[in-house]
Amino acid sequence: MALTLKNVLISDEVDPKCVEILQSNGIGVVKNTKLSKEELITEIPKYDGLIVRSATKVKADVIAAATNLKIIGRAGTGVDNIDVGAATKKGIIVMNTPGGNTMSAAELTCGMICSLSRQIPQATESMRAGRWDRKKFMGAELLGKTLGIVGLGRIGKEVAIRMQSFGMTTIGFDPIVSPEESAEFGVESMPLEKIWPLADYITLHTPLIPQTKNLVNDQVFSICKKGMKVINCARGGIIDEDAILRALESGKCGGAGLDVFLEEPPTNTALIQHPLVVSTPHLGASTVEAQTRVAEEIAQQFVDLVQGKSLFGAINAQALTNALSPATRPLVTLGQKLGTLGAALVGKVSKNISVQVVTYGSELKQAGSYLGAAVLVGLLANPTNNGLNLVSAPVAAKEMGLQVATEHVDTPPGNLSSLISVIIQEQDGAIYKLSGHAAVGSPVLVDLNNGTFSSGVALKGNALIYRSQLNPQVMPAVAGALAGANVNVLSYSTSTPVSDGESWSIMQISQPIESLEILKLHVNFAQQVSL
Repeated sequence: MALTLKNVLISDEVDPKCVEILQSNGIGVVKNTKLSKEELITEIPKYDGLIVRSATKVKADVIAAATNLKIIGRAGTGVDNIDVGAATKKGIIVMNTPGGNTMSAAELTCGMICSLSRQIPQATESMRAGRWDRKKFMGAELLGKTLGIVGLGRIGKEVAIRMQSFGMTTIGFDPIVSPEESAEFGVESMPLEKIWPLADYITLHTPLIPQTKNLVNDQVFSICKKGMKVINCARGGIIDEDAILRALESGKCGGAGLDVFLEEPPTNTALIQHPLVVSTPHLGASTVEAQTRVAEEIAQQFVDLVQGKSLFGAINAQALTNALSPATRPLVTLGQKLGTLGAALVGKVSKNISVQVVTYGSELKQAGSYLGAAVLVGLLANPTNNGLNLVSAPVAAKEMGLQVATEHVDTPPGNLSSLISVIIQEQDGAIYKLSGHAAVGSPVLVDLNNGTFSSGVALKGNALIYRSQLNPQVMPAVAGALAGANVNVLSYSTSTPVSDGESWSIMQISQPIESLEILKLHVNFAQQVSL
């Protein structure tokens, strides 16, 4: 799934390299960094791509007005200024540049640690005031001290490597990074409750999510070492600002390096004016190198997506990540077609059905990550919900209480090298199992409820699906009924018998039938679908 991007709006200041890369790859660019919210809402329907930094707030009302928007790119790491949920519901990809700020944020963190250990900013301020307070600013070496790192991703890892050169012992926690992986860069992994009482310095490198809001609070400070120091160059709100102020006043916390705040600019003036606090105005990414890097990276990520090469940095499009290559696109189409056919057979898709996608063959081992979403696109599409894609379909399914289970089997049945089966079970117990494969890049149905189509059925055009008794007179009778309704039969396929002595038949027809009632005398079940 490659995207077509004709016009991209850049609404915040970014390095000129961003514009150059986009334009050199045939993508139109308009840069307007002075739009008010109302003006942005008026302008956004003209664009299918948007690039922002942190100033532009892309909230639900902006997204609602973005009738053509396909992708929002954040030239930076955090996406707090983007309503990711609203974008996902609308099928809009949200991506960031996860590595662009890494070195700058890590270096700022290290600078904070050094500043806290030797009170460098406070001593500078004293000198500027004309004082010579050598005795007042007694510091402490970092050699032999323990640094607790909460969050061992890109930035946390780089902080660890740099502070180890000062002779610090590094311990850390990350629910995703394994102890074996963190050990490779010199960090001993341990639970948070063990880190708090061991660390002389604690630095935070996590996103702000419900699980991390006020992560460092009164309770945490109560079990920390007396005089410990804390650094937050990640996101405001991870530290309880009232709690840290109390800890500073009591001496429990011996200093804080804060680059981010719950409200920015911060309104908690007592905190930033505290003599033991080193504060900066959200400068983690504020280096020439970082700004050039994120501008180049977001532009190149747009280009790679347009060219179908890769999808990197997507926050809400996990299903798309493995669905962009030429080899996987036919499989995505197959999944969508099987979902569409399944919806026609079921009649009404609701939370009362269960859906399972089974992939067969070693080449499809990783395909479940996107085929479940592809099936949902076809299954849920209807006249009022036809804008679904691999981004929005899983959200739409979740909202209606419908889930898709995926399973993989290495050995495919029969002589095929790979196969995809979609199994839909209704609340009353009725089951539909549809199996297909991508033959020379085109979706083909090979089995329906254990009725095999020996030559396969191309999943395209207008199709009539019916189940009837094994009787050679049925097909001519159905064709005659269609002719009476001015509908031509373009092709016909019938399956092997199923267990109840019936078979499935599929006709490709010239146009949809106005009413299936004309067939009820000849068949036991009939549905039609446009594929």
